Amino acid sequence: MDDFLSTCHAAVKASARLPSGPAFHVVLGNEACDLDSMVSALVYAYFLSKTRGDRAALSVPLLNIRQGELLLRSDNMFLLRRTGLCPDTLLFRDQLDLAALRRTGRLRLTLVDHNVLPGSDADLEGAVVEVIDHHELEREPGPSCPVTVETVGSCATLVTERLIQNAPHILDQQVALLLYATILTDCVNMAPAAGKVTPKDSQYAAVLEARFPSLPPRGALFQAVHNAKFDVSGLNTEQMLMKDMKTLAGSFSIAVSVLYLPIEAFMQRADLEAELSVFCRKSSFDLLVLMSISFTETKQPIRELALFSHSDPRREQASRFLERAGNPALDLRPISSPHRHVAAYHQGNALASRKKLLPLLKDFLRTSDDEDEEDDEDEGRVPPTPMNSLVEGCPLDAGPPPISADALHDKFSKMDAY
Repeated sequence: MDDFLSTCHAAVKASARLPSGPAFHVVLGNEACDLDSMVSALVYAYFLSKTRGDRAALSVPLLNIRQGELLLRSDNMFLLRRTGLCPDTLLFRDQLDLAALRRTGRLRLTLVDHNVLPGSDADLEGAVVEVIDHHELEREPGPSCPVTVETVGSCATLVTERLIQNAPHILDQQVALLLYATILTDCVNMAPAAGKVTPKDSQYAAVLEARFPSLPPRGALFQAVHNAKFDVSGLNTEQMLMKDMKTLAGSFSIAVSVLYLPIEAFMQRADLEAELSVFCRKSSFDLLVLMSISFTETKQPIRELALFSHSDPRREQASRFLERAGNPALDLRPISSPHRHVAAYHQGNALASRKKLLPLLKDFLRTSDDEDEEDDEDEGRVPPTPMNSLVEGCPLDAGPPPISADALHDKFSKMDAY
């Protein structure tokens, strides 16, 4: 894996200096670049490089964030250190111009841990050749783009399955640790009560354990990654929001950030509302959804939700939509908010993670878009003729009275006479 990443980095760096160059088969995770996205991209690109033998295109893993943002992913950094991978050999969105590669016909794109591109990457759609994901399917499968989507706990489970079934010989201790730690983290240490783990996740975690008995014990590894993920000490408000953020766009834009502390503690930060306002203006977000997760002393998850927007109608519409949501029901109960433009809730359904919240917000966007279109159509319609209160109908209801050519000629003759 180390040599593979170094080769990818050198090839991309060299191609940046050339007006034309090699084609790239890029494996791209989602824009949150959480542990699952990073590991799935790294390992699947490595798998492609060992099995496809495609000399026309170099398989390259690309982290879907800017290089400077990796430090905010403390769990990612922890696992890289634990597996001995150097962050300097990784590739990021600001190091490879995918749009330029697409324009010159030098891009093949595999999506992992998401199955549709965001609107900002819509021009890359024609380059997508494969999808591996565990979120709700939003893409229509086609003959030119195989789609593997299963609602397992971790996309890394699906990547592990692909390796075990097609190239078990490339699986070494380093790669196994990347996959194993990610599956444990996404599936909350394989605890059924957390509602994340599926039989396939358990199956491939056990396969990795059997093949590599020296892997760290489940509980110890999970706790170490968990502690790193929840360490937000030293982060300012903007960094906390960007640490684990996804965006949605329609007629307006939504940012969804996961916070790794209680929402009440977050709302006590000095000048919070001003900082949220600056953050949204800076990135042109109309609505900011904050989804916090913390744990009780017995390790039971606590989820809370907050919505920020300076537009009262937009915030209130989103709040009502989520309060009434039924698939899944979030069981939202309002909690006191010290901020004028922040609505806060305790989320009774602790199993509804962001993975389940995002489809609800996409439905909200679609509903809002439809309402906006209806308003535009209404504005373009000719208003009905007002009724005369003294008659049962209006003389103009049937349209203007017919006027013959002779009548028009007579009218103009009289006007000339004046």
